Amino acid sequence: MRINRAWLGLVVLTLPTLLVAIDATALLLALPQLSADLGATNVQQLWISDGYGLMVGGMVITMGTLGDRIGRRRLLMIGGAAFAVLSVVAAFAVSPLMLIVARALLGVAGATLAPSTLALITNMFRDERQRGQAIAIWATCQFTGGAIGPVLAGFLLQHFWWGSVFLVAVPAMALLLLAGPFLLPEFRSDQAGRLDPASVGLSLAAVLLMLYGIKQLIVEGVSAVPTAALVVGAALGFLFVRRQLRLERPLLDLRLLRDRPFTAILVALTFAGIAMAGTGLLVTQYLQSVLGFSPVASALLFAPMGLGVAVGTMAAPALARRMKQTTAIAGGLAGSALGSLLLVGADGASALPLVMIGIAVLALGTGPLFALGTGLVVGSVPPERAGSAASMSETGNYFGGSLGFALLGVVAAVVYRSRMNGTSDSLAGAVAASRHLPAGQGAELLHTAREAFTAGLHVIGVIAAVIFAGLAVLVLTMRPATRTTPAALPDYEATRS
Repeated sequence: MRINRAWLGLVVLTLPTLLVAIDATALLLALPQLSADLGATNVQQLWISDGYGLMVGGMVITMGTLGDRIGRRRLLMIGGAAFAVLSVVAAFAVSPLMLIVARALLGVAGATLAPSTLALITNMFRDERQRGQAIAIWATCQFTGGAIGPVLAGFLLQHFWWGSVFLVAVPAMALLLLAGPFLLPEFRSDQAGRLDPASVGLSLAAVLLMLYGIKQLIVEGVSAVPTAALVVGAALGFLFVRRQLRLERPLLDLRLLRDRPFTAILVALTFAGIAMAGTGLLVTQYLQSVLGFSPVASALLFAPMGLGVAVGTMAAPALARRMKQTTAIAGGLAGSALGSLLLVGADGASALPLVMIGIAVLALGTGPLFALGTGLVVGSVPPERAGSAASMSETGNYFGGSLGFALLGVVAAVVYRSRMNGTSDSLAGAVAASRHLPAGQGAELLHTAREAFTAGLHVIGVIAAVIFAGLAVLVLTMRPATRTTPAALPDYEATRS
């Protein structure tokens, strides 16, 4: 009976996990339609699309620790209720400013969900094997949501108005609020103290400024404002770290980084995020701008990346029963390196099959890292620190994704411009310029631009392969993680109320 209740509780926890991931990607297809209806400018469109992710990334540290202190279930319920209400507000927004504010507040609500769900899993599943399976399912929902977000949005936009993309979250959150109090345990740390306002402010400002700087550098290139944002953000981050190391009860327990396996997994999660985000950025553009597929068709063709991670995470517990967890993670990362190398051969008639197989293999290999690695992170700390550990894992994922877009996006742009001899800054610019040229010259320009972009994809494939191979070596050489024994976990029945 206890196990049944725990697994039913896991079903409830997958709902916010899935919805947060869907919400992060579904808006991409809806953006043109809602921008036309609301009259949003280019700058407003940027804030509509980025405000959610920025606030999730900026608040996840605070929310992970806050859940340890006020109660993880309580924070999850508050966040779920806020997410449902704000989704309705966003769906019926009547101006760009109203939607920007709603999306930013949705990000704050979303930041409560991921660390709370992951930390609660450590309380609900005392058996290490079951906990590994539960975390694998949690990770699968996270990446499946990201994969189906654009596909779901495409379907909704064909039959309804753009606000329907937001309303999908409402029934799922309503079910969470109804079933959560009966199926989920409550847990809070006995050593909980008050939140340190200075730490909260420093962490939020540091993360927001750095993520903003990275995203703006992608759009604008090297310029004063995003560069200054990065510098100031890094300085505030340094002050945040110093303050955490001095506080007796810090907002984020950085002392956890003294454990080498813990740190190695966080590094692996971050750099895997860099490689996946960079390849994802190039592949989605390649499908549309080089191979000529529509946005909806490109979303469907890109789905193997998210589904590959889902399959890999689900298979991870079975692999862990047959070999060491570090061996399973490293083997998967080696497979990701091979998948990345397949992208190097993408060209001509064989381009589409190689791209689809490449991203599927790449993603499949990361599954053990995201499932088993996340389990090692939250399982190597005492239960009262699980929220803090979960928030560190989530922060690494967000930074990895943002850095991947920025760093690998810049590398691809440099390759493109060098191949074009400075005559074109982007493939989109070349497409626009070709329309004003005679047919023959326009076709030649497009051919050259597409070849230059493809060369950038090949370089990113090589870089991703090197990253994954290096991470495989890192994981293999780390010493075994310290595990939290089942006896150290609180009894689920005793904490259910």
